[in-house]
Amino acid sequence: MHFTTWLTFFFAACVIAVSPGSGAVLSMSHGLNYGLKKTTGTILGLQAGLLLILAVAGAGVGSILMASEFAFGVVKTIGALYLIYLGINQWRARVEVVSSAETSTAAATQAPAMSRRFLTGFMTNATNPKGIIFMVAVLPQFISHDAPLLPQLLILGVTMCAVDLVVMHGYAFAASSMQRYFRDPKWLKSQNRFFGGILMAIGTALFFVKRSPAN
Repeated sequence: MHFTTWLTFFFAACVIAVSPGSGAVLSMSHGLNYGLKKTTGTILGLQAGLLLILAVAGAGVGSILMASEFAFGVVKTIGALYLIYLGINQWRARVEVVSSAETSTAAATQAPAMSRRFLTGFMTNATNPKGIIFMVAVLPQFISHDAPLLPQLLILGVTMCAVDLVVMHGYAFAASSMQRYFRDPKWLKSQNRFFGGILMAIGTALFFVKRSPAN
């Protein structure tokens, strides 16, 4: 792989990662609710989902999904319903009052187990039809047919995940740094409903995503 090709992909990965989407919303939501350290589990799950889509596209299965109206519809529906499910859970997240040594009371949202946060991140990206579209439509532009496929996929995968790790942690850090402003139970409940509403809106919008027509 030529350096210029990799550099172009690097900038493309930066643009895709920075663009607001379900992964960014999830990172900000968990950062604000659970803090940066615990959100790392969610973000690692997001990367696992990205790698799965990369492997699917690299194996050619992504092209089959794009060519089959039924298969693409199934993936799209699962992804949309899952995001709506996450949004509903976020909307209804329990807010409780916890004791603190320095202060009298503070509001907090109970963090799920690490495995559940990881799975939430994984499912969010793995069932995202926009991710499949990106991989199938964009990834081949950076693959050289004169070189072995696997090393190129590894380079692109590592690059994509490294960029996304930094960007998602940036989103989570920005959100977690605002935690002290959301210690009031009413504010915390409002932000849960805000992020839950966004996730439900993104999930609903996925129903209108169209596959590219088969050539």
